[in-house]
Amino acid sequence: MINRKQLNDLTINEILNQHPFALSFFTDNKLDVEGFQDSTFISFLEHFTEEERDEWAIDTTKLVEDIIIYINNMLDFLGIKNENTVDSLTIISGFDKSGQKENFDSITINKSEIISIVGPTGSGKSRLLADIEWTANNDTPTGRSILINGEKPDKKWRFSSGNKLVAQLSQNMNFVMDLTVKEFLELHAKSRMVENEEQVIDKIIDAANNLAGEKFNLSTPITSLSGGQSRALMIADTAILSTSPIVLIDEIENAGIDRKKALNLLVSKEKIVLMATHDPSLALMADKRIVINNGGIIKIIKTDKQEKDMLMELEKMDDIIRSLRDSLRNGKRINHISC
Repeated sequence: MINRKQLNDLTINEILNQHPFALSFFTDNKLDVEGFQDSTFISFLEHFTEEERDEWAIDTTKLVEDIIIYINNMLDFLGIKNENTVDSLTIISGFDKSGQKENFDSITINKSEIISIVGPTGSGKSRLLADIEWTANNDTPTGRSILINGEKPDKKWRFSSGNKLVAQLSQNMNFVMDLTVKEFLELHAKSRMVENEEQVIDKIIDAANNLAGEKFNLSTPITSLSGGQSRALMIADTAILSTSPIVLIDEIENAGIDRKKALNLLVSKEKIVLMATHDPSLALMADKRIVINNGGIIKIIKTDKQEKDMLMELEKMDDIIRSLRDSLRNGKRINHISC
């Protein structure tokens, strides 16, 4: 739900991004917000002169009350509750496969943070992602509990498709629907009641092509997309159109996309991002990394300056490998490696 304090803090652009249906409120009340998108709704109303308020019968106090009521009524009608107000995720410790308590008490992750999850194959990385997706409450094999904004989450996040807390990007992403990329994105945009549908779709396809190794267009059938193109499309769609505040990624290094751009895109949209990975570059891009072994969390490491310096060296190596890969794709010979 939205209240007066939140309304005071949100720009008109932010209101429309979070609640696209609010455009109907502006239209119905003949409020032309063009040029005021970066202003708050309160500031927009204050720009009217005394004469304009009298001439057009503008009651600013009533309009503020009405837009709050309108948005909250629409959220109730659509079954959407506080999807964009997740500021933190807390993992409370459970037990490893041997029944031993995990080597931590709790970890809190805030929005715009990236957390990597590392450990041997079969150590329990995917299980941790599943606990988060399920909002575990001491009722999964690990005995962990998940808090949202420091509180026990509502069960609606487990069972209601209208209140999706988590967007999960799995290792394998294959489409089976007989749709073009445009038709697929239109379906998602319509389900979110997006008003500026074409602009949003264009933004998603541009972002996806910025991530993918090989570009594709809106007329491409989604069933013909490669694994990397499919993952690029879903990451762009999740970042731009999905309202899920938490993104779980399982081994993005196998996706055939620009990994750093993908993470930056997700974090720029104020998502909480957790990724299971074996890739040292991805692990060091994260603010912290969770180390798992034998099904339990054994260590939580904050990425320090020395590791960030190491990341810069790894990125140089990645650039060399990316250049060699592009040369191979374009049929060129590999004669030397520039370091």
